[in-house]
Amino acid sequence: MIKKQSRNEIRKRRHRRVRSKISGTPERPRLNVFRSSRHIYAQVIDDQAGRTLVAASSLDPGLREKLGHGANREAAKKVGELLARRALDKGITEVVFDRGGYIFHGRVKALADAARENGLKF
Repeated sequence: MIKKQSRNEIRKRRHRRVRSKISGTPERPRLNVFRSSRHIYAQVIDDQAGRTLVAASSLDPGLREKLGHGANREAAKKVGELLARRALDKGITEVVFDRGGYIFHGRVKALADAARENGLKF
């Protein structure tokens, strides 16, 4: 009997497949997105050094008060803007986008579009 896989197991498998092909470098780090049922998180990562260069989430103190709920498109848009601002302050202009196995739609798309509008290139 075949066990049915959960959506998250399928997403993780898809993410592993994508991660085998993309990697962040010091010149062009990886912008990773993780979304939970209550919040959204984004990191800019240099995989060669194994370091997170910049991070932002809907739990950040500055955003948390402004947002009513951390799991909607508006929150994702604010996180994308904050991440892009922090990345540009550190001199990061180009990134490789890693959607974390999620479909490029809704919150993930809102975060990516906001990051692009605020100066990140990917």
